[in-house]
Amino acid sequence: MKWVLCVVATLVMWGQAMAADKLRIGVAGLTHTHVHWIFESEKRGDIEIVGIAESNRALAKRYSEQHGYSIDKVYPSLEAMLDATEPDAVTAFGSIREHLEVVQAAAPKGIHVMVEKPLAINLEHAQQMASLANKHDIHLLTNYETTWYPTNHKVKQVLTADAVGPMRKVIVRDGHKGPVKLGINEEFLDWLLDPAENGGGAIMDFGCYGVNLMTWLTNGQLPDSVTAITQQLQPGNHPLVDDEATIILTYPDKQAVIQASWNWPIGRKDMEVYGETGVLYADNRHTYRKRVAEGYDDFAQTTKTLSERPYPYDDPFSYFKAVIDGSITPEPYALSSLENNMLVMRILDAARLSASSGKQITLEKNQVQ
Repeated sequence: MKWVLCVVATLVMWGQAMAADKLRIGVAGLTHTHVHWIFESEKRGDIEIVGIAESNRALAKRYSEQHGYSIDKVYPSLEAMLDATEPDAVTAFGSIREHLEVVQAAAPKGIHVMVEKPLAINLEHAQQMASLANKHDIHLLTNYETTWYPTNHKVKQVLTADAVGPMRKVIVRDGHKGPVKLGINEEFLDWLLDPAENGGGAIMDFGCYGVNLMTWLTNGQLPDSVTAITQQLQPGNHPLVDDEATIILTYPDKQAVIQASWNWPIGRKDMEVYGETGVLYADNRHTYRKRVAEGYDDFAQTTKTLSERPYPYDDPFSYFKAVIDGSITPEPYALSSLENNMLVMRILDAARLSASSGKQITLEKNQVQ
């Protein structure tokens, strides 16, 4: 009986310590449907959503009924939410243009920020955000779904071990059939299809994934040139933005081809990394393959189904907490890092310029970020 009481007391104490140690997060906006992710992640027990800033009361009420949070947690503006709840951190789930406004409000208060991909609507906004983050000594992270894929990390691990020789070509494909065809809610579509709020269409929405991964795989190497082609294959659904984009990045000893599309019949997020002696495939979140060349066109293949990465590397908000409390220190040019995503924005700006001008854009290595 004493043993049982001891176990119960220990569990109670552990639960109290866990509650006291939770990261207090404010949610800035609900119009980005990735926001459902944080409501699910809150159930892990290491974060607590203390306030939500959303002016669309109907949307806030709809999501409160879906996720079970109190409507009393919702404030009409970001400033009101920050003043009332004083969170440790803020996660941005509004339009990409609004990311700068979130950092402008949070950074001077010493509040850390995580935004959904991409970091900003353009490099100019990104530079202002980075300046504020550095001035006020806050963490500013960018969340990509593919950051948490164990297959992508396996690819880099095997590549670093020189299992297929030096990297020569990378192909990254991301996208789906298109937001309208998917039936995405109106509040999301309102800004996703507006270039003033999103910066573009597929080139921004999905082009950023490949650029982020390539910047990580090369440990922050800037490409020599950026060439991009965009098309509009569904003008009725996406009249103001591109829905098909191909970005080519050249380096002295390798090339990357990034295919971003709202026209894939089947949704996908996959990557192929070609070395001199073999190929590494991240087919999806869990399926990893390695092919080692044998002769002209034959090969030996191994396939693995990978488990989720260990805590806190398996969830963006657990990771955010660990970075803030110092449990982990991100490696240089880590996928979520500010230095990685500043380069991403520079490359995406060049890609949009290339697509609009029809020219290859050369990047200057000594340009200040």
